[in-house]
Amino acid sequence: MNDKITTFLNSDLLEKYITGDTTSKETELVENYISKFPEVEHAYNTLQHNLEIISKYHAVEAPRSILNNVLESLDQDNPVIQLQTQPNTQKVWYKFSIAASVVAALFACASFIFFTKNLELKRENQVVVDEIFDLRSDIQLNNQRLDDVMSQFKQLNNTETQRYIIKGNNRAKNLKTVAYINPKEKTSMIDVVSLPELPEEQCYQIWAELNGKMVNLGILDETDRQLKSIPYTENALGLNITIEPKGGNTNASLENSVAEISLKSRE
Repeated sequence: MNDKITTFLNSDLLEKYITGDTTSKETELVENYISKFPEVEHAYNTLQHNLEIISKYHAVEAPRSILNNVLESLDQDNPVIQLQTQPNTQKVWYKFSIAASVVAALFACASFIFFTKNLELKRENQVVVDEIFDLRSDIQLNNQRLDDVMSQFKQLNNTETQRYIIKGNNRAKNLKTVAYINPKEKTSMIDVVSLPELPEEQCYQIWAELNGKMVNLGILDETDRQLKSIPYTENALGLNITIEPKGGNTNASLENSVAEISLKSRE
């Protein structure tokens, strides 16, 4: 790999290109490098793959009820009184009195209907306003989640981040997790891919091996499948997943170990 490609890869142009933050000149430069250099194309594909890993855990659907309430409020039709042309016939004076009484009754009914509709519309408008405020809160929460996603994305693509695939032994053949550890930034994350089902009174617990002791890093639960941070353990020799009583254990039951991996060579 020549210095030109190395300098390009050490810049943040690829990350900016994927997130749409590049200028037109930067976009042209990145696309030129991707098409010409296999090393850059491989790095680009890796960034896209890592972004997909993170994005799949943060998908959030907008509340459907808001759109329905807005559409319903727009569909409120005001009653229209159709005026029909009456045949040009001779009318007696008392018929006008009856007609006037009917019109007055209709007007009273229409006024009551309009008043009721107005109250309903006010209540519905208040519901829409409340839901709009809730939506704004959701947007702020989603923005925070997006910031977390970008932070995780940068950690995944940091050249110092090491990736460890942890597979289960014969006791848990379908178990698979992926650990991401950055010794320079002192960060650790884990992605729970699959965990075999356990009885309700048991759980999976992950440990770090340090100086002959097992340090608790937390409980793993497939119902909470997302890329999440776990405590970073300095100078850890390995990771171990065991089956423990529900709620976790203070000491690792190594006889119930279902997966383990070495992080560095033992001296």
